[in-house]
Amino acid sequence: MAGATRQRAPAREDGSPPDSRSTRGRRRDPGPDAAVLPVARVAVDIPLAHLDRPFDYLIPERLADQAVAGCRVRIRFAGQLVDGYLLERVPVSEHPGRLARLDRVVSPEPVLSPEILALAREVADRYAGTMADVLRLAIPPRHARTEQAASATQAGSAGPVDSAAGVRGGLGGGVPEPGPWARYPAGAAFLAALAGGRAPRAVWSALPGPKWPEEIARAAGTVAAAGRGALIVLPDARDLDLVDAALTEQLGPGGHVTLAAGLGPAERYRRWLAVRRGAAQIVAGTRAAMFAPVRDLGLVVIWDDGDDLHAEPRAPYPHAREVLALRAHRTGAAALIGGFARTAEATSLLASGWAQPITAARPVLRELAPQVRAAGSDAELARDAAAQTARLPSLALRAARDGLSHGPVLVQVPRRGYLAALGCGRCRDRARCTECGGPLALPGADAALRCAWCGRPEADWRCARCGYATVRALVTGAGRTAEELGRAFPGLPLLTSGGSGLIPAIDGAPALVVATPGAEPRADGGYAAALLLDGWVLLGRPSLRAAEEALRRWLNAAALVRAGADGGRVVLVADSALPAVQALIRWDPVTHAERELAERAELLFPPAVRMASLTGPDEAVQALLAAAELPAGTERLGPVDVPPDSIRMLLRVPRSAGLALARALHAGQAARSARKEPGAVRVQLDPAELI
Repeated sequence: MAGATRQRAPAREDGSPPDSRSTRGRRRDPGPDAAVLPVARVAVDIPLAHLDRPFDYLIPERLADQAVAGCRVRIRFAGQLVDGYLLERVPVSEHPGRLARLDRVVSPEPVLSPEILALAREVADRYAGTMADVLRLAIPPRHARTEQAASATQAGSAGPVDSAAGVRGGLGGGVPEPGPWARYPAGAAFLAALAGGRAPRAVWSALPGPKWPEEIARAAGTVAAAGRGALIVLPDARDLDLVDAALTEQLGPGGHVTLAAGLGPAERYRRWLAVRRGAAQIVAGTRAAMFAPVRDLGLVVIWDDGDDLHAEPRAPYPHAREVLALRAHRTGAAALIGGFARTAEATSLLASGWAQPITAARPVLRELAPQVRAAGSDAELARDAAAQTARLPSLALRAARDGLSHGPVLVQVPRRGYLAALGCGRCRDRARCTECGGPLALPGADAALRCAWCGRPEADWRCARCGYATVRALVTGAGRTAEELGRAFPGLPLLTSGGSGLIPAIDGAPALVVATPGAEPRADGGYAAALLLDGWVLLGRPSLRAAEEALRRWLNAAALVRAGADGGRVVLVADSALPAVQALIRWDPVTHAERELAERAELLFPPAVRMASLTGPDEAVQALLAAAELPAGTERLGPVDVPPDSIRMLLRVPRSAGLALARALHAGQAARSARKEPGAVRVQLDPAELI
């Protein structure tokens, strides 16, 4: 075990703790060391790979009572005071030299539990990161006043913290009835297993309609009745609000706690403390809640795991689905991966036997799903020759007109803005900025051409290929679509939802609602119809997940529409022969996901294999590859240029060698950071995008 030496000494060149002899003067004698377990093992909050290990410090007697496992401490490291977490206290150190002492205990609150510590280490190892980076994601910044107030409240009351913020102790109440879970053949059995304290793991294909928050709440209520905790992770605040309301109805006011970034640092820390102290065992939140320290965890739930909001954008870039699966495996908790769509990763869990499917029978699905038609079908082409080329073919206009006589109509447009992409009016070559080469866009009807990258206006643009000075629309945004629909349906309310102007919900009155994917408002009673425009934009994205993501967005929008028996209709403007389009028409995400997984296995893409993406300057990437002892058989793909001055290299190994690859890359990063080599390399395991 490495040791930390005395304070105020100069740092060594490799960044390790300095020698105990200081040339900068002597500090006041800190007094004797602790008589019992005097050595503290500390995780230092420095995200350098070669320092990703505990260091030993002596505990002064004056800090002996406060220095508990899991608390925050300040220590002197390489000549500077830095933060850290006290992992454990031991009687002796394995370090042969003299040890420095803890400078102070920031707070005696044990914020790092043994379960989260072990999870953080495993997540760091899986993603070739450092535990310091994972702990920054797992533990929110301290808010001293909130911590003191919460401690005073707890000390002055006989029971757990209770307030309007949604915290209570105890998980009383009987086992809920299956409710809407009875619509699934395996639904009642899943709840019975939860009630019996077992740990079923399921991939759940939710039925269309508004019942999914209630189904999640009933699963959490079943676990609560068994005396265990539940952790629910949602992609965004709108979904969190739905589940929050369902949990309140199921468990009563104060029966759960929600965690989200929008709460503010003080309130979020207060709620997090309530969870850590065991005052709340049912937790729902967005991505950061995946590390919430729920006691006696009995169930983890993730909704819509294909949403890119579940992927952490900060190092080491973990995905909420993988973190929750690790937690379920480590703690023996049940797991529920749900959504209207199904990802290839969830299908891989089913194929491995780790989880079992929960799906509805086809007759039940046909009863609840809306009627879906594609504008590019053979029957529609025979009726309307322009159905395959028109942006708003006659089928879509008829569906909108009929739907508006019964309620609101949703129009999903893949892009925000007005005219999101422009081309030359003569040769159709992409219109680009003469300064930086970025794509030109038109932000409004009366606005000038502007570069989407640098923002520079282009008043006198001419095509570099043919010299023509007029542009034409290549991709139409939500703003222009709303303008066109307003002219086609005058006198009707027209609402636009997307970007900063999100609309959470609308009433059931007739209205046209233009929304970008993920920003569709809920309609009271469901939409009468939905038009899914520009399908080629989603399907044509240069992404391994283009078809899967397009189907996910279509299903999420179509699930807001009334059942076909109640007149609900969905029109998709896309070629009906495409597999993703057929999957939507049949409402069959399961077969599509199985096909996606089979194709990726054939082409050796994740999740059939493990891949690592290395991005950085050419010299730095090559130095990392030279320092890392990669597993035998590692396949290198690339490099390819990444503007402005970087490259990307992909490494591919079988799934069985994934952990060895991560360890090798971590060791290579450690060797480079110890030598202080220039150039940062971004290492991502199983990145969402390979292009």
